[in-house]
Amino acid sequence: MRLFVGIPLEDAVARELAAAVARLRSRESVARDDGLRWTAPESWHITLEFLGNATAEQLECLRARLGEVRSAAVPVQLGELGCFDRAGVFFAGVSVTPGLAALQQHVTAATSRCGFVAEARPFHPHITLARAKGQGRGSGLRELAARAGKGPAFTRFLAREFVLYESHLGAGGAKYEAKARVALKDGGQ
Repeated sequence: MRLFVGIPLEDAVARELAAAVARLRSRESVARDDGLRWTAPESWHITLEFLGNATAEQLECLRARLGEVRSAAVPVQLGELGCFDRAGVFFAGVSVTPGLAALQQHVTAATSRCGFVAEARPFHPHITLARAKGQGRGSGLRELAARAGKGPAFTRFLAREFVLYESHLGAGGAKYEAKARVALKDGGQ
């Protein structure tokens, strides 16, 4: 099973993001294949840590260790729309606040006790909105990011939980199943 830990979006923010995506997509020619595979709003989340393949024993360890994480609820603010050229991803950025960075560190510390190694790259929280397919994908993404401009201002929200998800890959895109939910409340770690 493929696992990751993420923060679900508050409904109001997901609606604002969906409206921004709809505006961008309406500017596209319907007849033209833009080479993008857009993600479904129900799959939008902020990844705290991608874990990859895991065993049933690791899943149980993760449930226990992540359940021990103590953190206050974390304010989350979406930022500008942009792209990762090399990865072929169009995204909504997320501001790295001290609270969000601390939560991510607590999560990676907990998962390391189950045999997972944290990524060496810096934490760059974002919400994947579309993935480019095929050759020349970087140019299409840059065009999309340019059209998006600065983008709308999104409502700030308070993340009150994080979730251990299993990713089920399919022809229509990934579907995510919650394997554990951990509430965030006062009484930080």
